[in-house]
Amino acid sequence: MIPRYARPEMTEIWDPATKFRIWYEIEAHACDAQAELGVIPKENAEAVWKAKDVEFDVARIDEIEAVTKHDVIAFLTHLAEHVGSDEARFVHQGMTSSDVLDTCLNIQLVRAADILIADMDKLLAALKKRALEHKDTVRVGRSHGIHAEPTTMGLTFARFYAEMDRNRNRLEKARYEVATGAISGAVGTFANIDPFVEEHVCEKLGLRPEPISTQVIPRDRHAMFFATLGVIASSIENVAVEIRHMQRTEVLEGAEFFSMGQKGSSAMPHKKNPVLTENLTGLARLVRMTVVPAMENVALWHERDISHSSVERGIGPDATVTLDFALNRLAGVVDKMIIYPDNMLENMNKFPGLVMSQRVLLALTQAGVSREDAYAMVQRNALKVWEERLDFRELLLADDEVVAALGVDGINEKFDMGYHTKHVDTIFKRVFGES
Repeated sequence: MIPRYARPEMTEIWDPATKFRIWYEIEAHACDAQAELGVIPKENAEAVWKAKDVEFDVARIDEIEAVTKHDVIAFLTHLAEHVGSDEARFVHQGMTSSDVLDTCLNIQLVRAADILIADMDKLLAALKKRALEHKDTVRVGRSHGIHAEPTTMGLTFARFYAEMDRNRNRLEKARYEVATGAISGAVGTFANIDPFVEEHVCEKLGLRPEPISTQVIPRDRHAMFFATLGVIASSIENVAVEIRHMQRTEVLEGAEFFSMGQKGSSAMPHKKNPVLTENLTGLARLVRMTVVPAMENVALWHERDISHSSVERGIGPDATVTLDFALNRLAGVVDKMIIYPDNMLENMNKFPGLVMSQRVLLALTQAGVSREDAYAMVQRNALKVWEERLDFRELLLADDEVVAALGVDGINEKFDMGYHTKHVDTIFKRVFGES
């Protein structure tokens, strides 16, 4: 985790102190279940809760691990220092390390998902606000980076809203899928621990029992989780790239907010660079690079190995912390983004009337001209607009074949901008459920 791109609420989830607190709760709840079954004395289970307010000493656990070379044993040794060796002798009864590690990891991922879902709600609110604000703000749509036909800035924000809304749904499903716990013992057979213990621990910690574990929780769950984060990161980049294009000097249809005292360049005082959205493109790459390792973690030897462990120690914090930061940054960019409606119209009119070419083409075919001839008639005039910056409508009005087919009024009628925005309300109702 890089502090520059981290927010405290998310980083706290991955703090060693948080991890050891979760380990403790898993062990303590397991003891309660064992006592209820009569496997261990009730007083021993109760004794474990003496440590409920203890702040576990991370440095001390690291010191013990330096000798034991085993993190869970080091923690259990430290726990016994607080509870008492005799009282703690039944802690971890019938369990294996993966019961603690895997259940803890899934708790951390669930908590991270809850933060990310809240982040997405913030971003969705910003996108919706800007979409409604600019529902009728006309701008040129582009394909291949080239002027195509008119659209609105509101539709641009609306499509990003719809994409992020799909991502939110994906994240909710990924959260559900990873919200399982396993307290099934060595190779997952429950030979040394009753399934009731797993059910009890999971209920207490907000998880579902893993239907079948093999000493570890199946990693296809985690692969799906990280893949979802990767898709969300790609959508962040999708929005960021659009904003970066809009801020180009020769486009300037929108721009990131430039705060008082902000400097754009160490060399050129005039610069206003899209640094936030460029940064988001980079952060998206960092999140996506965790996806393939998560998928490679699915294939483990037999009932378990630990080839996945070192990977998850890195990608768990890195992906969630980075995505949390990125979602919040994007929400701020969208909320404060400056829009230039006049520049949008100016850009559209750089090649006067050219964006109406398809409507003229269709009108000619409706008037009885073959599509091939209609295309040639429109294109020969359109190319003059490209090459000489002439007015497309004026060229059409001077073209005898086009006038013969459509008439002067018919040509003029094809340049009504409202034609391209007449279904905006319909689209908005589909996206937002309202007009």
